[in-house]
Amino acid sequence: MPARSVQISLPEELLARLDETAEARAAGRSAVIRKALVSYLDQARRRKTDAAYEQAYKGKGDQLLGEFGDLMRRQRWPKK
Repeated sequence: MPARSVQISLPEELLARLDETAEARAAGRSAVIRKALVSYLDQARRRKTDAAYEQAYKGKGDQLLGEFGDLMRRQRWPKK
């Protein structure tokens, strides 16, 4: 994947903590920061999806239980 160079500012203490990690020493600061950013963006996407589900189904617990309750009662485990 082609990469673009960007400049960021970090507090000295945070940069020192980053530099103390084995991963930063082995792979470099940029690799660790990229990994952290990917993780942050994935979490943000999950939070957005969770919020959309929550909004879509908010207050519909009884309706959903009615729709799926019968299916849940009729399910059978296979006999061994």
